[in-house]
Amino acid sequence: MPLQSPKALLLTPMLLLLALLSACGKPDSLPEPERAVRTLVLQADSAGMSYEYAAEIRARSESRLSFRVGGKILARKVNLGDVVKPGQLLAQLDPQDLLLARTAADAAVSAARTNRDQAAADYKRYIDLEKQGFISAAELERRSSVFKAAQSQLDQAKAQGSAQDNQTGYAQLIADVAGVVTGVDAEPGMVVAAGTPVLRIAQDGPRDVLFSVPEDQVAMFRQVASRPGALKFKLWGPGQSTSDAVLREVSAAADPVTRTFLIKADVGRVETRLGQTAVVSLQPPRTEQVIKLPLTALLQEQGKSSVWLLDPASMSLKAQPVKIAGAEGNEVVIAAGLQAGQEVVVAGVHVLKAGQKVQRYQSPALATQPASAAR
Repeated sequence: MPLQSPKALLLTPMLLLLALLSACGKPDSLPEPERAVRTLVLQADSAGMSYEYAAEIRARSESRLSFRVGGKILARKVNLGDVVKPGQLLAQLDPQDLLLARTAADAAVSAARTNRDQAAADYKRYIDLEKQGFISAAELERRSSVFKAAQSQLDQAKAQGSAQDNQTGYAQLIADVAGVVTGVDAEPGMVVAAGTPVLRIAQDGPRDVLFSVPEDQVAMFRQVASRPGALKFKLWGPGQSTSDAVLREVSAAADPVTRTFLIKADVGRVETRLGQTAVVSLQPPRTEQVIKLPLTALLQEQGKSSVWLLDPASMSLKAQPVKIAGAEGNEVVIAAGLQAGQEVVVAGVHVLKAGQKVQRYQSPALATQPASAAR
């Protein structure tokens, strides 16, 4: 067998390598299959959008009660949630210092009365002396001024004594209205200043429902909610009935943190617990000739909403930006971007892309129906 030259031995592996590389070439790419999509032909419809807000039942009037004098709290007679009546004792201060001050005021009244009586007796004697000619008229006038000054001092002492009597009575915190204790801000043993809140009382009477409305809805809310029957509320929980509410107050300024406006609506004397959760709904009049879409048709990208429009001629997709006006159940109301007669993809929108070739989806039952009918 003849021996191969070294040059031939080197060429043989190279030829084999080239043959392998040529065999591993990239195959021709297959065409992308057409995806079946569910579509909807748009039609003009009517929409009655509803707005719902989380709310809370509150008393129409809630008072923060406090002592009118300072001192140390000896006792608190009511607890959180207790029902109080007018004239009921709620809390008691240590009255020792107030009693001493009243004793001092009584002593000042006695001293002023004695001084007045002495001045009155002197004035009466000087009248007789003036009639007998022993004193001049000027001296009598001076004695009259002394008597009047003593009488004024007595009146001042009496007024101060009455004020001190009131101060002593202020050591007792008395309920002036009927209601429910909704807050306790001070406990026995605390030293409080005059005006420091001690108890919070929700007064008996009509109840309000409080909720917040975004600033972009305030103008619409004020206009619609003023109509009879447009504003309703329902207590949270199963089996609760819906009742009418009457708009009572709209905050003049937005909350600096939430940028919402506080709304108060009158719900009358409802049998509810204070602080109970409720849902307030607003029903504007229905709008005609609007476009509605299922929620599944919307595509959200970079904070903007769009839908996929189907071109029947080329059976390809095109992204169409839309503006949303609101929601009605599981559908959204389109404010701008779509017209009646257009065909929109309503399912699987997140796996599609612009220009993609698609075909309309047909359920298996509809696809086999002509064959069954032919048999």
